[in-house]
Amino acid sequence: MHTNNSPALNQAGQNLLDVFCAEEKLPATYKLLAQTYFFPLAAETVEEQKISDRNGPLIIGINGSQGSGKSTLALLLSQIFSSLYNKNVANLSIDDFYKTKAERQQSATDVHPLLLTRGVPGTHDTTMLSNTLKRLCAGETEVIIPRFDKSTDDRHPESAWETIHNPVDIILLEGWCLGVRPEPQASLSIAINTLEQQEDAQGTWRKHINQTIKNDYLPIFEQLDKLIMLKAPSFECVYNWRQKQEDKLIDKTISASAAPNNRSGIMSKTELQRFIQHYERLTVHMLATLPKYADILFKLSSDHSISERLNRDAS
Repeated sequence: MHTNNSPALNQAGQNLLDVFCAEEKLPATYKLLAQTYFFPLAAETVEEQKISDRNGPLIIGINGSQGSGKSTLALLLSQIFSSLYNKNVANLSIDDFYKTKAERQQSATDVHPLLLTRGVPGTHDTTMLSNTLKRLCAGETEVIIPRFDKSTDDRHPESAWETIHNPVDIILLEGWCLGVRPEPQASLSIAINTLEQQEDAQGTWRKHINQTIKNDYLPIFEQLDKLIMLKAPSFECVYNWRQKQEDKLIDKTISASAAPNNRSGIMSKTELQRFIQHYERLTVHMLATLPKYADILFKLSSDHSISERLNRDAS
């Protein structure tokens, strides 16, 4: 078990944290979490990189269920690495590598209708993700990173994609299913919720997901140098956290004065209840199995506080 006594930040670190929390509209409690856990994590990572004989950038994966704070953590670490340690960082989300809506519609026709809904393995363009990682690891410049617009449920136009201009030192890759392993085949025969019972009675969708994890996702996950997991206390917390995300998306879209027909990706509560069932099987599976694969495990409480940090090499 790892313990920490909330070390004081230097002035540069404190300034960065103050600005970050203000920009991201984070509560004061997040500052304590960041000071206690995340700034030390960044310092440890930089020190490990110094003594490593690995060529190329360090690849850090961040796993967490919907609403766990993984995107916020990735953004904070990116700013710490770049501002305090002068590292060039590529901050990637697996969400930005979703297939286009048209591609998912084709998968829904060819394989199973549930593949229209983004999220589960099989709805990402893993070839694009793999090629992007290869280019970044090779030290290439002018690497283009796609961006996905959840409010329209489709990719942003290429003009809005990000370009990484310089070779990077650290790659951050975050995603809700990052690091997931396939389920045992026997587990797939039992439907676990209404969605699976009514819309995947034969198990075709979940079997396809499981095979896709094995074939397309594991080769990517095996490239990770470090896997961080933000572990929710239970699946029951995930819906509430995901609803908060949707509320933020609504507020953000309204503040941007988006036309109603450009908000097709925003879900009502009823739609969200169905949507979250797409994730239930793998979320429960990961909560039970992924901690043993995580290099660093942060156990979350329902209020997003951290109750414990565990290191794989010491747990």
